[in-house]
Parts: sequence; C-alpha cells; structure tokens
Amino acid sequence: MQFEKINNKGQAQLFQNKYLEMLTKTHPLVIWGMYLPIMGYMLYYANTSAGFSLSKVLLIFLAGMFFWTLFEYIAHRFIFHMVSENPRMQKFAYILHGNHHHYPRDKQRLFMPPVPSLIISSAIFGLMYLIMGMHTLMFFPGFLFGYLMYGTMHYAIHAWNPPFRWMKPLWRNHHLHHYKNEHHGFGVSSTIWDHVFGTMFDLKKEKEDKEKVQELMFEKK
Repeated sequence: MQFEKINNKGQAQLFQNKYLEMLTKTHPLVIWGMYLPIMGYMLYYANTSAGFSLSKVLLIFLAGMFFWTLFEYIAHRFIFHMVSENPRMQKFAYILHGNHHHYPRDKQRLFMPPVPSLIISSAIFGLMYLIMGMHTLMFFPGFLFGYLMYGTMHYAIHAWNPPFRWMKPLWRNHHLHHYKNEHHGFGVSSTIWDHVFGTMFDLKKEKEDKEKVQELMFEKK
C-alpha cells in the first residue's frame, strides 16, 4: 500500500470504539516486561526439571532466535504487505502494518499490543510444541527474544542514528523500504534474508534522501 504523503503528526484511528482503540497501543517496556519472566521460567525449567544441559539450552535458544529472522521476513513480506482487492483484507493489512507506513512517527504501534500478542504467541507456542515437544521450552524463548529484538531495533531505527557504522546498512535498508520501495527491504532486525531472496536495496546506488529520512524519525521533544 502506497501513501501519497507520510503523516508526521498524530496516529491512525484503527477502531471507532475507544476501548478497542486503546488496546491497539503499547510501550516497548510493557512487552519486554510481559515476556521476559515467561522466557526465563521456560529456560530455567528446561535446564533444571526437563534435564537439558546448559549447552543444549543455549544452542536451541539461538536456533529459535535465528528462526525468528526468517519468520520476520516472511511475515513482513507476505502478510504485512499482502496485496488484495478484498476491502476486509486491505483493512486487516492496514491495522497490522499499513498504519505504520502512514504514520511512521507513531511510537505506540511498533510492538504488537499485549492482548493480541498473547493470543498469537500462545498459538505459535502450541504449534511448536506439537512439532518439537519439550524442545519448545528452549526454542520458543529464543523465538520470542528475536521478536523483542526486532521490535527494539525497529524502535531504534526510527528514534536514533545508527550507533555503529556497520549498522548503517540496516538503518538505510529500512528507511528505503519506507520512502523508496515497500517491496524491498523487509528485514528489520537483520538483512540476511533480503540478501538471500534478492530484496536487499543496492545501497551503493541509492542516494540517501535526508529530508525523507527525517520524516520517518520520531519527533524530538
């Protein structure tokens, strides 16, 4: 979905009902605070009660983190940017992600809010458990940590300049996704899969538009 003009003020209204609208917003620290205890308990239980060694816990945790990067890419490319003539599907895509392209300075909608987040994460945990059994106790926390890092990186890209030079390609890839071509640059926490699937911007050929980048950055108070 392309927008003629990025809105630099306010935020999209997703629902008429004020209570539903309230449930679409959250702060990153709320999501971190919600999931860290769950992740910690699962890893502790896997090591102490389920009998998995620390090395195996760490290895499977890292595998979950890596799997998140692929999940992030697929979700961003094929769900968040789905193309449909169906008005309901268009509305769904706008609620899920399109509003962020329309209002990139909205800090309250970079993470999935608590209620839908818990519902979706519970469903994913259940599916993983059916496939992996007790290994899910280590894989799922890694997957969740990948999600938390994704949301945090997304926030950072819209809040600050890259803290290290080697991170600048990640920043630019996302900026260009916003203002140049939304069909490229799907990686937010990593550009691995953009390189693998050929959707990485050629940063050597792309000139940085500092004015448009500034429109994507949170307002300084």
